[in-house]
Amino acid sequence: MSSQQLQFLNLRNIPARLTAEEAAWFLGFAPHAMPILVAAGLLKPLGQPAQNANKHFATATLCELKQDTHWLFRASKEIMQYWRTKNGRKNGQPVPVDGQ
Repeated sequence: MSSQQLQFLNLRNIPARLTAEEAAWFLGFAPHAMPILVAAGLLKPLGQPAQNANKHFATATLCELKQDTHWLFRASKEIMQYWRTKNGRKNGQPVPVDGQ
C-alpha cells in the first residue's frame, strides 16, 4: 500500500466526489480495474465525461456499493472474467461461452 493510498484511506472526511484512482482505493480494487467496471455498467461516472476524460464518482454511491456484497461479487467476477478472456486470447486458448 502506497503512502498516498494510506493517507487517503485515513481521511476523516472523504470528498464528495472521487477520482477513478481514489474510488478504486475506496472500494478495494486496483486502479486499472475501474475502466472494466465502468465498461461493464457496474459503475457510472458523474456527468457525461468524454471517453478519454478524467472520471469522477460520487462518494455516496460508492459507500452504498461498498456495503453491497452482491455488487462486490458481481464486480469481482466481472474483473476476473475480463482478465481470463484477455489472457485466453493472448495465449491462443479458446474462451468458454459461459464465461467460466
